[in-house]
Amino acid sequence: MNVLWVLAHPEPRSLNGALRDEGLRTLADLGHDVRQSDLYAMRWNPVVDDAAGTCDQDTCDHDVRREQEKLLWADALVVQFPLWWHSVPAILKGWFDRVFAKGFGFGVRDGDGRVLRYGEGTLAGRRAFVITTAGARAAGMGPRGVHGDAEQVLFPLLHGTLWYTGMSVLPPLVLTGADRLTPGGYRAAAAELRRRLRSLPTAAPIPYRAEHGGDYDEHLVLRPHVAPGRCDLAVHRA
Repeated sequence: MNVLWVLAHPEPRSLNGALRDEGLRTLADLGHDVRQSDLYAMRWNPVVDDAAGTCDQDTCDHDVRREQEKLLWADALVVQFPLWWHSVPAILKGWFDRVFAKGFGFGVRDGDGRVLRYGEGTLAGRRAFVITTAGARAAGMGPRGVHGDAEQVLFPLLHGTLWYTGMSVLPPLVLTGADRLTPGGYRAAAAELRRRLRSLPTAAPIPYRAEHGGDYDEHLVLRPHVAPGRCDLAVHRA
């Protein structure tokens, strides 16, 4: 597979830096071709200076075109970051804002003018795998934890960004207790990362419902017979 690894962490000697290095070695050992976007090392500019967010071959900045070309080359996207304030670091948000521009990430239509999103779009056919570290303990990011269920905390990224653009989204790897990880804890985390990367081509993705799959009505609301009586984010899983 062709794999694009996007890292958003300012310190290469951090836990995230070590895991990135472990991940790249693992992918190479497995025979995958890998390209990397280390956003802090690249001094990525996260600021959108076109209010419309439009980006085509004539108006798109060179750095944005280069990232789009990496995405089109890739069969899989790995997005790695520390969870800051229940979200991605600003530099990564700015990468999505600029690279997933109108005509590439959104505003994509087929020949009949139908909007392609939530399972369809420019990046359909690719896989996406999110890796994040959090200081919270595992129980605190569980279904009844005060921080919220980890997958639902990541819903805007997993569903609203990656699935929106057509990618098949794998269950995220959320490494909790990152600020108190012991050497043994790191070895366990690295082993889990290697296990997940070995299954990158074959792991079952999160079964999100496609916008045009029949579960949503003309107002983009789930039909009454689909997950009746429920309003939680998990209703968007088939």
